[in-house]
Amino acid sequence: MFSNRLRIDIEMDTLRISLLSILLLLCCYAPIGEAKYLKYKDPNQPLNVRIHDLMQRMTLEEKIGQMVQIDLTVATPEVLKKYFIGSLLSGGGVVPAPRASAETWVNTVNGLQNGSLSTRLGIPMIYGIDAVHGHNNVYNATIFPHNVGLGATRDPLLVRRIGEATALEVRATGIPYVFAPCIAVCRDPRWGRCYESYSEDYKVVRAMTEIIPGLQGDIPTGFPKGVPFVDYGTKVAACAKHFVGDGGTHKGINENNTIIDYHGLLSIHMPAYYDSVIKGVSTIMVSYSSWNGKKMHANYDLVTKFLKNYLKFRGFVISDWQGIDKITNPPHANYSYSVQAGVHAGIDMVMVPYNYTEFIDDLTYQVENNIIPMSRIDDAVRRILRVKFTMGLFEHPLADLSLAHLVGCKMHRELAREAVRKSLVLLKNGQSPEEPLLPLPKKTPTAILVAGSHADNLGYQCGGWTMTWQGQGGNNITSGTTILDAIKATVDPTTNVVYTENPDLDYVRDGSFSYAIVVVGETPYAETAGDSLNLTIPYPAPTTIQNVCSAIDCVVVLISGRPVVIEPYVPVMGALVAAWLPGTEGQGVADVLFGDYGFTGKLPRTWFKTVDQLPMNVGDENYDPLFPFGFGLTTQPVNAR
Repeated sequence: MFSNRLRIDIEMDTLRISLLSILLLLCCYAPIGEAKYLKYKDPNQPLNVRIHDLMQRMTLEEKIGQMVQIDLTVATPEVLKKYFIGSLLSGGGVVPAPRASAETWVNTVNGLQNGSLSTRLGIPMIYGIDAVHGHNNVYNATIFPHNVGLGATRDPLLVRRIGEATALEVRATGIPYVFAPCIAVCRDPRWGRCYESYSEDYKVVRAMTEIIPGLQGDIPTGFPKGVPFVDYGTKVAACAKHFVGDGGTHKGINENNTIIDYHGLLSIHMPAYYDSVIKGVSTIMVSYSSWNGKKMHANYDLVTKFLKNYLKFRGFVISDWQGIDKITNPPHANYSYSVQAGVHAGIDMVMVPYNYTEFIDDLTYQVENNIIPMSRIDDAVRRILRVKFTMGLFEHPLADLSLAHLVGCKMHRELAREAVRKSLVLLKNGQSPEEPLLPLPKKTPTAILVAGSHADNLGYQCGGWTMTWQGQGGNNITSGTTILDAIKATVDPTTNVVYTENPDLDYVRDGSFSYAIVVVGETPYAETAGDSLNLTIPYPAPTTIQNVCSAIDCVVVLISGRPVVIEPYVPVMGALVAAWLPGTEGQGVADVLFGDYGFTGKLPRTWFKTVDQLPMNVGDENYDPLFPFGFGLTTQPVNAR
């Protein structure tokens, strides 16, 4: 009896030990998220505690993966999982499908995000997109005026509201990160990106950084300076670009050399970055350009010493598209050197849209061989994780369709229409102040002639960075209102509107028109493709202006991303309006032409007489413009007639 009981007790003890061993083994081999409490997954833990806890669990492979941003065209859930990719982007015009709906976008982003969430540590990726004047890659989204037009409004609160609307439309498609705003100070209109700049005056650009709290939300009281802040849900992480001096290149040549002393760089091109950091901007993109011959992508003194150490920027620094490749000339000539120089300079996330394995292999080799110190990798990853934690990605990595109805909604289009109205700059109004041509009468005894290549072309009035990188002409690119349709909707129902794109002189003289509206300008472009040494209006615009305006009273509405050569044509014009690149809401142009609202816009740029004067900016010696910086005639609203 006793021996049997002893035997049973021994067997029970053995069973308990076996069960305990099995439990211990299960704990060891269980998925890490179920094995024990993880501080980095706890939103109640302090930010730095979460970052530290996660980083001490990460391998070198996982850390380097966080530093990589690849394009949608090469991304799959399997790629994200295998290489621990930290970020994706849609390059200009890269979409999940033609005319993709908000649902298609959300499903695409979520499907890729699930690849990141299935990794060992489940670190979510961050998806970025160029939303530089609204959600400009997305069909049916609201397209606001480009920055040069917003600079003409001198209205930071309007720009803030545009940031809020843009954030909502971007979030509606499942995307939490935008490559905006561009805070370049364009000092030469020959630059192909000048329309992305609010002004030649750094004070105007500084004021327009108010778009950042519009995109990201208001920083809470007492929030530490330089730490990124994104109010989760309806806001997105912003990106101030392009650091620094991109608007000051020699002759306005894109990606070229900005020749200026240190004081000039800090006083003209840097101030908007002070404001952006104070306002909690999450990321800053480095410029392709050079400063006094030194590539910004390799400039340790400005990226690390000044931006990170002096300005106390705590978000992450991102390269431009294949930006480190361009450290050498020709690009990619010595890639190992480019990786070393770019990462050493302080770039945390590298936009390597296609050849990501090459970058990963190169950077891994350099860290393992002590060419790049581990401390530099840790700094980069810490910053990337800080942004991801502060924007709530760990708690809410997947998007839903709750905001889908806001893409291109009426409220946002009305805001864009308001922005168009306020952006218009009236440069001439009648042959004398006593006989103004504007506002135009809505009811006329004879027909109104509308002419010009840009009057009935939605793509032209939106410009570059609209549905595609370079932009395109036509009325099928997205939904919106052309200036011609806006004119027809505004005039009295009894008034006949006749549209002829390029009428000859005899047609105009024989038409018995009361007056004419001529809408001409630049065709769409982006970046280097927009660089121009002559800044002339494309043919047949000069002929159209001459034929129409020499025969009858005419107002010329100029669609352009910058001042262009117009001095030879101004005498024949009855009135001249700089409408910049107004976007999808052409009704805003008609609102002001016909007097429902008054002209209030002021030139954000000096309007030169000839290109031989360039570069010419307000405050320069021998300043002799056609229209000076800040110029803009005003009119008063009138009752509809």
